[in-house]
Amino acid sequence: MNTVLKQFIPEFAVEPCMELIQNNRVNLKIVPRRNTKHGDYRRMADGRHQITVNATLNKYRFLITLVHEIAHLVAFEKYGRRIKPHGMEWKYTFQGLMLPFIRPEVFPPNLLPVIAHHFKNPRASSDTDAELAIRLKKYDPENDKSYVFELPVGSVFRIYNGKLFQKGNRRVKRYECLSLVDGKTYLFQPNAEVELIKEG
Repeated sequence: MNTVLKQFIPEFAVEPCMELIQNNRVNLKIVPRRNTKHGDYRRMADGRHQITVNATLNKYRFLITLVHEIAHLVAFEKYGRRIKPHGMEWKYTFQGLMLPFIRPEVFPPNLLPVIAHHFKNPRASSDTDAELAIRLKKYDPENDKSYVFELPVGSVFRIYNGKLFQKGNRRVKRYECLSLVDGKTYLFQPNAEVELIKEG
């Protein structure tokens, strides 16, 4: 497993991650890309703990996702199954598990302050922290996608499932976008990755 993990996370994170995996009896599966989530945790019928993480994540997002899912396991085991999946117990657990990794040997200098800020109050998904998501994306392979916030108002774009939208105005933190399928307005995170079809 050490050799496998070295392909997916920063080198100095491998040993501590192996300890987390072994101490919590995690069955880790690295799976193909899923558009709707980076990873998940589930307790199997036989009592084993299975965590899946997308193989396509860059090494920093992979590490955050892996620890995020282990935090679910640890929080449920410590506080019981009736807690909210991303409630205070999970946040406290996630903060504690991530703390040893928030160091220059693991994350590059330009990411460290953003990571540290994020973990003052971690969210259900790193994608909902727009600044963190944008910084993490710099370590992804090049692609032809754009962020919603980069597009001019009126632009038409396609999302991962093929549906078309037209970008509207910003409302607090998110953007109102008109669905060209059903005519309804939906809110998009500024860092949502989309395919530009026609510039506004």
